[in-house]
Amino acid sequence: MLSSWGVKFDGFDVEAEPARKRDLEPFGIPRVPATIVGDRVVHGWNPKALAELVGARYEERTQLAPAELARRLDAVLVATQRAIRQVPREQLGMKAPGRDRTVRQLGFHVFRVSASFVDTREQGHLSEHWFEESPPVEMADGEAIAQHGETVRRRVAAYWSARPGTPPSTCARSTGSSIAWACRRSRLWPTPSSTGSPCRSKSGREPAVF
Repeated sequence: MLSSWGVKFDGFDVEAEPARKRDLEPFGIPRVPATIVGDRVVHGWNPKALAELVGARYEERTQLAPAELARRLDAVLVATQRAIRQVPREQLGMKAPGRDRTVRQLGFHVFRVSASFVDTREQGHLSEHWFEESPPVEMADGEAIAQHGETVRRRVAAYWSARPGTPPSTCARSTGSSIAWACRRSRLWPTPSSTGSPCRSKSGREPAVF
């Protein structure tokens, strides 16, 4: 996104360089993504705040309807089920270069993050530890993970069926107020225009992106 605005930045991969997580501690940021300029920071998916941070112009886009959000999420879950079923059991422990997460963990993570939407709406808060959960030992192969995904699909579908047209809302999280999971992903990918060429942060420093 910053590149599309003409903003130069220094990017850091905290999985490839775990020590970089210490740079986030003074800001109270438990996880990436985060963008830091001087003593100011934007944490998570917040394109409007990010544009303000670096001095770019952001044009708000129309939010997707809840039914369309539900349809797109279900398509992601179905694709994940199909993909994880095709991975041989002996290959589920593979890791991508620079990523400390196995294929087995990644497949489970997709479903856990999706289930966290319903958890957030029902419990009224977003717990950070949900994103760090690992699959239980009994989910030892792709089929078991895919079956878990089917349970998540049914749960999410039941939630939307009982609340057709429910608008996104804010919820509490361990690091402060946050938009509920679906709301955070309800906007179309923005295409704001830059305020200059090239655009730099207001402080004159290049943002650090984690």
